[in-house]
Amino acid sequence: MPGGRVGKWVVLALWAVLLVPALMLAGQLGDVEKNDNSAWLPGNAESTKVVERAERFQLGDTLPAIVIYDRAEGVTPADLAEAQADVEAFKGIDNVVGQPHGPLKAQDGKAIQTVVQLHKDQTGWEGIGKTVAAMNKVGEENANGLGFHITGPAGYAADSIKAFSGGGALTTITALVVVVILLLTYRSPVLPLLPLLTVGVALVTSEAVIYLLAKNVGLVVNKQTSFILTVLVFGAATDYALLLISRYREELLRHEDRHEAMAEALYRSGPAIVASAATVAVSLMLLMLATLNSTQGLGPACAVGVLIGLLAMVTLMPALLVVCGRWIFWPVKPSYGSAEAVKDGIWTKVGTAVSGRPRIVWIGTALVLAVMAIGVFGLKADGLSNKDQFTNATQMVVGEEIRSGHFPAGSGDPVLVVAKAASAEQVRTVLSGVPGVGEVSAPMVKDGEAILLGELKDDPSSTTAMRTVEQARIAVHRIEGADARVGGSTAVMLDTQEAAARDSKVIIPIVLVVVLLILALLLRAIVAPLLLMATVVLSFGAALGVSSLMFHQVFHFAGAEASFPLLTFVFLVALGIDYNIFLVTRVREVALLHGTRRGALTGLSTTGGVITSAGLVLAGTFAAMASLPLVFAAELGFAVAFGVLLDTMIVRSVLVTALTLDVGRWMWWPSKLFRRHDAIEPLAGKPDLEPVLGGV
Repeated sequence: MPGGRVGKWVVLALWAVLLVPALMLAGQLGDVEKNDNSAWLPGNAESTKVVERAERFQLGDTLPAIVIYDRAEGVTPADLAEAQADVEAFKGIDNVVGQPHGPLKAQDGKAIQTVVQLHKDQTGWEGIGKTVAAMNKVGEENANGLGFHITGPAGYAADSIKAFSGGGALTTITALVVVVILLLTYRSPVLPLLPLLTVGVALVTSEAVIYLLAKNVGLVVNKQTSFILTVLVFGAATDYALLLISRYREELLRHEDRHEAMAEALYRSGPAIVASAATVAVSLMLLMLATLNSTQGLGPACAVGVLIGLLAMVTLMPALLVVCGRWIFWPVKPSYGSAEAVKDGIWTKVGTAVSGRPRIVWIGTALVLAVMAIGVFGLKADGLSNKDQFTNATQMVVGEEIRSGHFPAGSGDPVLVVAKAASAEQVRTVLSGVPGVGEVSAPMVKDGEAILLGELKDDPSSTTAMRTVEQARIAVHRIEGADARVGGSTAVMLDTQEAAARDSKVIIPIVLVVVLLILALLLRAIVAPLLLMATVVLSFGAALGVSSLMFHQVFHFAGAEASFPLLTFVFLVALGIDYNIFLVTRVREVALLHGTRRGALTGLSTTGGVITSAGLVLAGTFAAMASLPLVFAAELGFAVAFGVLLDTMIVRSVLVTALTLDVGRWMWWPSKLFRRHDAIEPLAGKPDLEPVLGGV
């Protein structure tokens, strides 16, 4: 239908009608985002329960903003008066609740600290960001040389929102990456516009659907989901476009009527494209098994993006190509009846080299990848402190460095302990005895409940502070009848990390099994899927190992988030299998006619160029994530980009091809193809690459 004489206009009309409401709904996606850490946690997390129980004390859904003033030569009485005046001004700002604590002068006399509690309204971090901006305006009006910074959890939230606001630039950079690679691939100044237009339509439609799911079904989305969705839709959908255009161009040489050429191109390339997209979507949907709400919501949101990208590329894209005609390929238009010169391309040469000693090649390649994977053992994926989350010196980072030099590390952001009022004093005594906990406040009592604030001796967002919270929980849980629970921002971070670690242990094995089953059904074999999965896992290990070394030795990042290994695994396994599907389905098509050896060499030669271009597009789009000043974005972008390039250039072309040549017909066991012996093996170094219909 998309390539039909009438069908193409119907398809264009349907997309045009769909795009009108999609544009309106997509713009509202930010209204349903939940960006604060506590919103990502499941309801049964201990810190979540503390938030609920602390509501009566007006400390439940709040974040502390730690205001720091500093003067190198020492603060003056006028500075203290200015800080006190700011306190009164802060009270009049929306979402500032309770009585600010301070201003307090540091013992060295060079800094002042005030702690202000900010209420998180329904807008979450967006509201916190606006409140912090209003406080900044107050503090900077009469500074007179006095340094002013807002740090703590509220400062982190405000700086995070600013960092994520670079999503518009990310979209632009991603689009430019796609255009450049398409220009290099097709050497046509016009053709890249069609995939770019189609991807744009797919992205807007995806955002509209995700908005509806978040608003009506409770899907949890955040800024992280939004920027990953942008990169994934651009990368994956453009990959599908590359495969379709490549096949369409080939068919234009064989068919005078462009409508017939498109019908044949869709028929031949469609199954592999659909199978690849379905594998990616299913893998992403498995993230719904996560306990961390942010990860749980990321899966279906990205799956929606991939599926809508697929739909656009097999309907809208073909219609646009057929409407435009052959001129869209200008200046090198494919002419009916002409034959493209068969070149002894790079992938033909690679196949020739690999075919000489395939066993030595695949064993050697596997060993090199295994050595690269050793770096995994040095990966620190136990979370990052707030100040280590950014790649630049934000206000919060600078303020935190100043604060830590003049005040106790844990001041202003205490742990919250909620307990039965009758056991409050006992809880206070026990909490005071926990190593790492400093002063504990007298209990506040209301309606039979008590809340206590414990000052941490270490940076509240540090790993050491989280270990202190663990010990505090063990200690207060032992008090019989107290029903004591430990919360606060440090506890939220701890619960987030524990949930992420649990999700990795549960979801990674399930993804492996499900993808293996999909491959078995697609290839109607057992050996090939097992070998392909082994290569993808080895590729993932190598990518993670090299990434770990780069993070620590080159970029000097403090570590990685606990969710980093899981997300990297899902993206690399799903997208890595993508390229193996494109290659092996072509290998199988040729093997059915000419045997496995010729299938392996022909498959590599005929799909090498387009899959390499697809890999470059996907790697380029993920690398664009480094434009956001966030360590998580930079790390995920680098790991996936490097992993995709490794998979495209080495694993698919060398390792998989060598394995296929060495294993031979056993790749297809126990299918009928396994029983087909190669009749005549091509001479080594001269594989028969006669064009064969089928596959991508």
